[in-house]
Amino acid sequence: MIDYSFIFKTDSRPSVLVACEKSGIVREAFRLKGFNAWSCDIQPTDIPGNHIQDDVSKLLQLPWSLIIAHPPCPYLSFVCRSKWPDIDRVANRLRAASFFMQFFNTPCKFICVENPNGVMTNIFRPPDQIIHPYYFGDNEMKRTCLWLVNLPPLPYSLHPELFSDNPVYPHPHPDRIYHRFKNGKPKKIYFVDRVPHNQELRSSIRSQTFPGVATAMADAWAPIFV
Repeated sequence: MIDYSFIFKTDSRPSVLVACEKSGIVREAFRLKGFNAWSCDIQPTDIPGNHIQDDVSKLLQLPWSLIIAHPPCPYLSFVCRSKWPDIDRVANRLRAASFFMQFFNTPCKFICVENPNGVMTNIFRPPDQIIHPYYFGDNEMKRTCLWLVNLPPLPYSLHPELFSDNPVYPHPHPDRIYHRFKNGKPKKIYFVDRVPHNQELRSSIRSQTFPGVATAMADAWAPIFV
């Protein structure tokens, strides 16, 4: 078994583990803030940088200053609820929930766990914050839940505020709108609907954190460790 304590032996800067991230987007946002920033995933990183290709569970007891986790969501999300009673999906959902919860059972004081809206709201607790990428300048809709431990919510403004410096970004327009065949109700097509149908590629793209959200995390939370 690899001894990952080397991460901390020669670097006294605040450290952040971005768990279940292959894109490197959040990792690099914190690196630019002066962090000893590492990502971990069972797949290789998409961009060069400090990345561990391994089971992230092996890293959770290390002395991280901050952990930001993006546990896999296919069995936790409210999407495809009609398939939930399937016995295999029930077993997979329980395993996914256990994997999700391990990020709260670490010695780390500051934790953020990100996931879509799903069963963890009922199994665990409601999220501390629900955001969309357009809140932070990325012109997309993607409902994202944040469960926070000792971290403040990400600041943003949806309307101009007299004493706020937060920029206000407009609600994004859908790429197109079509009417559902069964009930005739309109369906707005955003980013999450137009990614490729190839399941592996689709999951990889949808799991990426938008750059504006990553920057907002670094801007809001890096000062805690100065």
